[in-house]
Amino acid sequence: MDKTPTTLLEAVTYFSDPDRAFAYAVKLRWPNGVACPRMGCGSAAVIFIKTRKLWRCKDCSRQFTVKVGTIFEDSPISFCKWLPAIWILANTKNGTSSHELARALGVTQKTAWFMLHRIREAMRDGQPAEQFKGEVEVDETYVGGRKRRATKRGEGRDNRKGYYPFEGKTMVFGIAERGRPSKVKAMVLPDRKRATLFPHIRANVFPGTSIYSDAWGPYRGLPSVGYVHAFIDHWVTYCEGRVHTNTIENFWSCFKRTIVSPAVVYERWLGEGGAQPLITAESLAG
Repeated sequence: MDKTPTTLLEAVTYFSDPDRAFAYAVKLRWPNGVACPRMGCGSAAVIFIKTRKLWRCKDCSRQFTVKVGTIFEDSPISFCKWLPAIWILANTKNGTSSHELARALGVTQKTAWFMLHRIREAMRDGQPAEQFKGEVEVDETYVGGRKRRATKRGEGRDNRKGYYPFEGKTMVFGIAERGRPSKVKAMVLPDRKRATLFPHIRANVFPGTSIYSDAWGPYRGLPSVGYVHAFIDHWVTYCEGRVHTNTIENFWSCFKRTIVSPAVVYERWLGEGGAQPLITAESLAG
């Protein structure tokens, strides 16, 4: 198979050969030829030691492997397991738990947990994003478990008063730029007031851009800060031509399914004390 695997069956079959998986990783790391990864060197004058699957640089006389400087560094796990794991995590919209990955790859749960964290770190965009342009959507959502209170048998609903759908949850604000593929930036904010939302919009969206939102009141002040704004009232309809928030809503859907599907427990039951959310601003930011 010369093409990149497009299905799970193809990925498992393709990467089951250690030599083929190794060659794939080398080509992915150095598409223009192997070069020394050491800082200050970068020489292409290298010698490959086939028996140990590593290279020696002729200039700095140091040895290196394809794993140096990557998420695979200091890991004894072979590419036969790393590459299918990356494929699984990148192609499952509902998320993958460490237990599920451990069963699929034949490794321990601790190993799968280690692999998932490194893969997610590699997927994180560490570069400062450019300001969004074109058509942009803004929206906010709440993440976390619904707060509950333990009630005695026979007591009515009155004992649950004061508990609202958003209580105990973390608010996440998102900005999405339409395109193929679309770009999304999400951040944890304390509330959805105008004074909180607008500084982040102005920092991430180019002035004069068309912004679409729902009918939340503070968004209606966007024209006063230099944006073209149109909103959709979800009590009436969900789309009027180009005016909709379906892009960012789809992102929220995928994001929440990723959290829920691997059986991530949102709440810890505390007996008479009710439940407290485990997802906080600190955990999302980290």
